[in-house]
Amino acid sequence: MKTLSLRNPVLAAALSAVVIAPAHAAKTVSWDDIVNDDKTTKDVLTYGLGMKAQRHSTLKQVNAQTVAGLVPAWSYSFGGEKQRGQEGQALVHDGVIYVTGSYSRMVALDARTGKRLWSYEHRLPDDIRPCCDVVNRGAAIYGDKVFFGTLDAGMVALNKDTGKVVWSKKWGDHKVGYTMSGAPFIVKDAKSGRVMLVHGSSGDEFGVVGYLFARDVDTGEEIWARPMVEGHMGRLNGKDSTPTGDAKAPSWPNDPNSATGKVEAWSHGGGAPWQTASFDVEQNMVVIGTGNPAPWNTWKRTAEGDSPTRWPSLFTSGQAYVDASTGELKGFFSHTPNDAWDFSGNNSVLLFEYKDPKTGRMVKASAHADRNGYFFVTDREKLAQGAGYPWKQTALIGAWPFVDGITWAKGFDAKTGMPNVDESQYPPKPKAGADKGESIFVSPPFLGGTNWMPMSYSPDTELFYIPANHWAMDYWTENVTYKPGAAYLGQGFRIKKLFEDHVGVLRAIDPKTGKIAWEHKEQFPLWAGTLTTAGGLVFTGTSDGYVKAFDAKSGKELWKFQTGSGVVSVPITWEQDGEQFIGISSGYGGAVPLWGGDMAELTKQVSQGGSFWAFKLPKR
Repeated sequence: MKTLSLRNPVLAAALSAVVIAPAHAAKTVSWDDIVNDDKTTKDVLTYGLGMKAQRHSTLKQVNAQTVAGLVPAWSYSFGGEKQRGQEGQALVHDGVIYVTGSYSRMVALDARTGKRLWSYEHRLPDDIRPCCDVVNRGAAIYGDKVFFGTLDAGMVALNKDTGKVVWSKKWGDHKVGYTMSGAPFIVKDAKSGRVMLVHGSSGDEFGVVGYLFARDVDTGEEIWARPMVEGHMGRLNGKDSTPTGDAKAPSWPNDPNSATGKVEAWSHGGGAPWQTASFDVEQNMVVIGTGNPAPWNTWKRTAEGDSPTRWPSLFTSGQAYVDASTGELKGFFSHTPNDAWDFSGNNSVLLFEYKDPKTGRMVKASAHADRNGYFFVTDREKLAQGAGYPWKQTALIGAWPFVDGITWAKGFDAKTGMPNVDESQYPPKPKAGADKGESIFVSPPFLGGTNWMPMSYSPDTELFYIPANHWAMDYWTENVTYKPGAAYLGQGFRIKKLFEDHVGVLRAIDPKTGKIAWEHKEQFPLWAGTLTTAGGLVFTGTSDGYVKAFDAKSGKELWKFQTGSGVVSVPITWEQDGEQFIGISSGYGGAVPLWGGDMAELTKQVSQGGSFWAFKLPKR
C-alpha cells in the first residue's frame, strides 16, 4: 500500500489560481442544457455525455469511412512535475474545454486552439491518503460555475470564466482516509425544482464509511447525505433523517477480532460511492454504484464459525437507487454480497431501454459491468420500488460473464439474483500464531474484469463496449486491526497474467443475450473509458500510449495515434465551427503501476506524461 504526498506545497499554494488570459463572456449553463446533453453536439456538459451516462454522441462527420484521416489539431501540456495519472473526462461549453488533472488541478482551454485561458491548482496538505494514485476524473458544470472534488476530501466551485474560487467545502477528514477522485454530477429535484450537485466519497481502503452527498450549487451547503453502509444515519437539511437499512445492521456482525470486542464491523465499513452517478429523470432518482466493504478480509465481516455467504455486508459492492428529494435509499442490487475480493461495485451504471424479444414490451433497464467479471442488466423500475432487497434480488434480468476464467462464482441464480459462490474462493484465515493465511488463486483479481473506466452504449448497434482485462491474483488473508488513517485491508496479493498474449481485451456485449459480439486484445492492461458515435465508431485509449478507433459493428481497428504516454482517461467528442473534434487526456498512472504486481513490471516501460489532445479531420 502506497500513500502519496504532494511535492512542493508552497509552490502549489502560490499557483493555486492563475488566469493566463481573460475568457470571453460566455453564456451560462441551464438545466435544460444539461438534461439535453445527449442530444446536442456543440457541448459536453456531463460526465457520461448525458443523464443516462451512455457515452454516445450523435456526431458522424468522423465515421468508419473518414476516421483514417484524423490528425492532431492541437495538444496542451499540463506541465510541471505532476505528470502522472491523467484519468479525467473533459467538459466543453461555448468554445471552452474544462479538464481536470492529477493533484486536484483544473484548466480551461480554448477549444479551437488549445490556448490556456485560466488554471487552478488546489492547495493540498502533505498527508493526503489517496489509495490509487493522485487522479481526478472530471468536473461538473452549471450556471456560471464548474465544480470538482479534491484529494483532501473537499469540493470546490470555480467561476467558469475566470477560474476564481466561488466556494470551497471540506466534507470529510482526509487524515482518516476520506478523499475524492470521481467527477460530481448535476441533478434537479423534480419536487422542489432545486438543482443540486451530487457527489460521493472515496477511501474504502482506509475503513471510512462511504457517503453520497447532495449540495446547493450556489453555496456548497449540504442538502442531504446518504451513508452506504447499513446501520448509519442519513441527514436531510442538517438533521438526522433515516438509517440506511436496519439501524442495528443485522447484515454486519460484531467484529470478532477487534481489540476491545465492542467495535462493530459496520463502524468502518467502506461502501464509498466514489464513481459518478447517472440520473433517472422520470423517476427523480440518482443511480450510483457503491464500493467494497472494509476491510477486504471477509472474516472480519462474518460471524465466528459461520459461512460468509450468510453475511451480505449491506449496502456495499452494488448499485444504489436514491430519491433525489430526500436522499432516501429506494432500492439496491448487490453485485457481490460480502465481497471478499475487493470487487467493489461503483464503476458506472448506465441507463437504457430495450424491447424485450419475448414479450415485446419496452424495458427500462440499468447496465453495469462489474469488477467481479459479470455484466448485469437490472430492471430499474423495480429497483425504484425496492424490488424486495436484500434477500431476493428480483430486479435481476441477466448476469453474464464478460471476461474469461472467472473462479469466485459459477454464475447467478435467476430466481434469487444471488451469486453461486465457490466457497473455496474465500481466502482461508491465518492459522493460530501465523501472520497470514494460505494463498489461493483467484480471477478476476481485485483490479477487476474492468475497473473505474466507464463503458459505453450505442443505440445504433444496441451493444455495450467494455474496456476489460484478463488477469488473476495470488490472494491470502493477513491479520488486521482498524487504526484511523492506516490501510485497512487484511489481505495480501500478487497480480498475475491469465494469458501470455494479452492482458487488455475490449469487448462488445449484447445486453439482451449476454453474447460477446466481438473482441480486440491488447498486450497492456486497458485502463481508459470508451465512447461511441453515430459514425459507427468506438474510441478508447491504451496503456502503451495510443488513442484508437474501432468499427462499432465488427471491432476492426480503423485508426490509432501515439500520444507519448499511456492513455488512462475518457474520450469525448464535440462540434466546433462545423468540424467534429475528438478529445482525450494522456498521462500514465492510476492503480496498475502502484498495485499491479506483474503488470506493474510490464508497464514500467511506459513513459510518464501529462497532456490533452484534440483531433479532427483536415479541412477540405
